[in-house]
Amino acid sequence: MFFNRLLGFLGKDLAMDLGTANTLLYTPKQGIVLNEPSVVAYETPSNRIIAVGASAKELVGRTPGNIVTVRPMKDGVIADFDVTKAMISYFIHKVITGLKFVKPRMVICVPTGITAVEKRAVIESGLDAGAREVLMIEEPMAAAIGAGCPIHEPTGTMVVDIGGGTSEVAVISMGAIAYAESVRAAGDWMNATVQRFFQERHQLFISENMAEAVKIGIGSAYPLPEPLKMNVPGKDVIGGGPKSVVSTDEEIRQALQEPVKTIVRAVRKALEKTPPELVVDVARNGILLAGGGALLKGLDQLIQRNTNIRVNVDDDPLTTVVRGTGRSLEDMQRYKNVYIN
Repeated sequence: MFFNRLLGFLGKDLAMDLGTANTLLYTPKQGIVLNEPSVVAYETPSNRIIAVGASAKELVGRTPGNIVTVRPMKDGVIADFDVTKAMISYFIHKVITGLKFVKPRMVICVPTGITAVEKRAVIESGLDAGAREVLMIEEPMAAAIGAGCPIHEPTGTMVVDIGGGTSEVAVISMGAIAYAESVRAAGDWMNATVQRFFQERHQLFISENMAEAVKIGIGSAYPLPEPLKMNVPGKDVIGGGPKSVVSTDEEIRQALQEPVKTIVRAVRKALEKTPPELVVDVARNGILLAGGGALLKGLDQLIQRNTNIRVNVDDDPLTTVVRGTGRSLEDMQRYKNVYIN
């Protein structure tokens, strides 16, 4: 016990948001110390790691045939165990030195409804990467803690956490999740629908990175007060040469309709399945919107319009989950009941 407290004091413990799109690390002494894409580039057939994180993402679509770029996380869980282990190990060594002598305790956030097999993969990846102990916390719970919600009080709090692979909708009361809904309508699906839109509407192939840039730049879920435009470069579907088109926020809003509607339906379903007393609490407290998808313009307005409940976007939605995971690590006595087995 004393050894664990000493390592925590020294800042050697880690909180990790192991996301489909990005991985974030947090230490008790320094706060957020890493925020990089969950991407790995490796050479075949040797499987030698070439790059990890931001440097690997820059290689996407630009590598020769013997170098592969992958995202080892899919829908918020581990899809490639060996590559995930290598990625976690790289990130841990990047922020903590002397791992041969001091192994960190890690708290990793995971999606709600994660299976026993997926839990075991998360734990084994953390241990194999150098951790001495791995604990897990569900993403909506971590988001609620990160946003400062009163999770231990007998009042209902609704969290909508929109990540890269999944959107998690949960109602929390008295330190536990009363109802949870997880849908695979999130950042990745939005990017894919934008790519498909340009291919079908403009006969233009665009990369996933460009689709994400379009989504961030002019994407929206609700009509904007002022129209936006963006020049979008890519490859001509017919001729194969370079081509660019000018796109508008109205076009991209149309392209994003399907994933956005799925998220709204998940919120409405969660409200329908939640006991009346907790729904009254949610109506009074508002809905918390977190995760990178919370930054989609007008999404808060669309959810509010469809639920008649105020929607509050966290001040820094990209880091809400890792901040909450970190706070649970800083005060484990208070938050010991939020960890899952």
